[in-house]
Amino acid sequence: MTPPRFDALLITCEHASNATAGYAFRARKLLKTHRAWDPGASVLAQELAKQFGAPLHEGSFTRLLIDLNRRASSEAACSEFTPEAARSELLATHRQWRADVLADARELAGRGRLLHVSCHSFTPELRGEVRNAEIGLLYDPRRKLEKATADAWHAALAAALPGMRIRRNYPYKGISDGVTTWLRREIGPRYAGFEIELNQSFAAKPPGRWADVRRALVATIATSLKR
Repeated sequence: MTPPRFDALLITCEHASNATAGYAFRARKLLKTHRAWDPGASVLAQELAKQFGAPLHEGSFTRLLIDLNRRASSEAACSEFTPEAARSELLATHRQWRADVLADARELAGRGRLLHVSCHSFTPELRGEVRNAEIGLLYDPRRKLEKATADAWHAALAAALPGMRIRRNYPYKGISDGVTTWLRREIGPRYAGFEIELNQSFAAKPPGRWADVRRALVATIATSLKR
């Protein structure tokens, strides 16, 4: 199955870090948990950016301070651990990060079709529910360009990683509030946005298996880019 081809690639990793960036933070134990960041996501994002020479925008602090993958006006942008005194400054940082992403997205979309890959990871179990997937592909199935790309990627990854559970719009929906949904509105039909969600259990697997997954994702995304 041949996927649609794109003229440019943009990589983001909103939850790359669990750093507190010098802000007062009263729940230090949470910084080691999935609530604070997406372990493994930055490794994939940096590998994709290096492989394809694509612009990369990463978050530099924990989402428990402010969540870059939520709109600034959302109640979910700040957590109960966001210092009240720093809220305005953190929201300004959020707006600047998104402005930088949008500037790159607009410039890249000027070349033709833009493919955006947002790298994330998810905890293997949440509130007693075991997530039954290793890789999730999040997208908007109502958009033909994204649907056709997801069809091709799913088939390619299933062939490259036999026995691995690859699901679409799982464990979250690709149309939920996030950078991809925002850029769909800002950029328009030339844009296709995907969140790649990796099960954090990869951290417990042999390094070679984690490397196999990254290689398969790199190879799959490569089929969508014009040479």
